[in-house]
Amino acid sequence: MIDTTFNLKSADPGRQFEPTGQTIGKAIYQTLLTFKGGDVTKPVPDLATYEQSKDRKTLTLRLRGGTFSDGSPVTADDVVFSLNRVIGLKGNPSFLLKGVTITKNDASTVTLTSKEPNLALPFILANPSLGILNSKVVRAHGGTETSADKAEPYLNRHSSGSGPYTLTAYSTTTQVVLQKNSKYTGPDDPTYDKVILRNVQTPTQKLNVQRGDSQIALNLSSDQVQRLTGGVKVLSQTSSDVVFLLLNQDESVGGVTADPKFNEAVRKGIDYQGLLQLAGKGATQPAGIIPSTFVGSLPPSEATGRDLEGARAALAAGGLKHPKVTLSYANDTAVGGLTLQPLAERIQAQLKEIGITVDLAPGPSATELDKYRAGKNQMGLWKWSPDYPDPSDYLVFLPGNLVGLRAGWKASADAELDPLVEKARLVTKSEERNAAYKEIQRRLNASGPFVSLIQPSRITVTAASVAGVEYNPVWTIDVADVRTS
Repeated sequence: MIDTTFNLKSADPGRQFEPTGQTIGKAIYQTLLTFKGGDVTKPVPDLATYEQSKDRKTLTLRLRGGTFSDGSPVTADDVVFSLNRVIGLKGNPSFLLKGVTITKNDASTVTLTSKEPNLALPFILANPSLGILNSKVVRAHGGTETSADKAEPYLNRHSSGSGPYTLTAYSTTTQVVLQKNSKYTGPDDPTYDKVILRNVQTPTQKLNVQRGDSQIALNLSSDQVQRLTGGVKVLSQTSSDVVFLLLNQDESVGGVTADPKFNEAVRKGIDYQGLLQLAGKGATQPAGIIPSTFVGSLPPSEATGRDLEGARAALAAGGLKHPKVTLSYANDTAVGGLTLQPLAERIQAQLKEIGITVDLAPGPSATELDKYRAGKNQMGLWKWSPDYPDPSDYLVFLPGNLVGLRAGWKASADAELDPLVEKARLVTKSEERNAAYKEIQRRLNASGPFVSLIQPSRITVTAASVAGVEYNPVWTIDVADVRTS
């Protein structure tokens, strides 16, 4: 019995891209590649082994067996259908395979081809949204490789995968029931015959795991676990989420936040260690926008420290006397059990020490997210969760890209970044690529409109009888790895 706060819209792997959906998808469907436990630095075979060409434009996958829940074998036709369906649906996960062409070579071999070097592709293929479907069954229930697909209602009631579990009951508001797949041929046969994920708010999660009504609670905060009783186990790890400040570079929106000296003052005026105290055990300060858990991240020694004199000097050098800004954020959003409200209040107090007045403007995520995505925040407090565990996922923070534009940072706003980005995109050697991403972050830290604040902790509470629970930033936990201690 697993208690979690649902973020769930669909059990159809090609349409789901929410945290709870990823957990469920990982249990029901196998992917071509996967990760072992919480280590996302190296993809390993699941349904297939892989070989990437020297130019990193071609990925060859060779199936190594696999059986769907109806007993039929997983074939290259199923792979081609499943991946092309994700592209054709044009849903949230479709971008994962943007620019990728899928070709069947023979009954057990598939080739994925990209126009440019794509070192991230093996990491992307582990995402549960790219789970392999039984193409014959899905086609029989309205499945196609286009947006005309009608298979979602069927896939919300039945599973058509080769994973360790099958779907027996599904609700986006109450619970999801998984049953052990008797036809599963993958490694490590799951321990539990049945797994139930329940939509439960955190106070009840705490009560349930203490009294033995659940075996796992996924959403408790560091404060809540300090007062836990009942012999439970608390697992605290650094998450791959990054909480950051956005400083709008569009003068018509940001005004003073578009001034480089203001940005410098904010970066130097933050007391990062004070924010970590709020975040609790397991949280850490990222040295850049790429989390410390991923390749390409900066070492802790390069993390920004507080410099009050430097912050005040930056404001003086910019002729900025008592600047006043508005900080927007969602007051109903929690990251690692920590809401953004106390973080915003502490930032407000810290910046007041250097002469910046911060007016807090919280609101529900339903409205605040729209403003953030439309680039209407003067200053914003937000978090980024990885779409896939590769540094290329963070190119969205650059000028002219998704999050860069949300900060009013238009294309070619920083000419020094262009050659660094080009190198990161096209270089084929891992060492050179990682070095390029480090240089990108150094430049972002020096002149970009984002201030990386914290990587919150990820706390999982389990019954003493449970083992094998390990946090993974892509699917949270792999329920098939859960076993008795």
